Amino acid sequence: MKELMGWVRSIAFAIVFALVLGIFVFQPYKVDGHSMDPTLQDQQRIYVSKLSHTFSYLPDYGDIVVIDSRVERKRSLVDDVVSHPLVALVTGKADDDHSMYVKRVIGKPGDVLEFKDNQVYRNGTVLNEPYIKETMEYVSDGKVTVPANHIFVMGDNRNHSTDSREIGFIPLDHIMGTMIQNPFTNEEK
Repeated sequence: MKELMGWVRSIAFAIVFALVLGIFVFQPYKVDGHSMDPTLQDQQRIYVSKLSHTFSYLPDYGDIVVIDSRVERKRSLVDDVVSHPLVALVTGKADDDHSMYVKRVIGKPGDVLEFKDNQVYRNGTVLNEPYIKETMEYVSDGKVTVPANHIFVMGDNRNHSTDSREIGFIPLDHIMGTMIQNPFTNEEK
């Protein structure tokens, strides 16, 4: 009985450790769709540092981030726990959550963005974006200013991406994490 309790404690500790690690430090995600072509492929696994989410700091321009696209609702710790792969597996909701998007950071709070001449301008300067798939067909009549505590994100496949142009600005607490180099394939972000 004593040995069985030791095993139960070890397994419980491992589960709690995995939950804490996945909620606050590091988590794998799977790319769903082609909005980040050619940088990331459909069904590709990426690894995300959750530290930006845990400590609420801004990602850098050009960082690839995982966001919760449900920007009209508040997020809480419960959302983070429920979206953890172990919890999703146990509850049977694995791969059912299509609200997490993988996108690239284009604008930070206070930035003024324009979409003209098939390019993105940030604060009056055209962005050098060698990572995009093809010339962007999107044009907007006006300028948008990124509000405080928000970012603006876009997919690299600009003509086939649901991003901030449609869903709006992304609150900082909706940034789940920043993609890190894949330690198994040496892929860079």
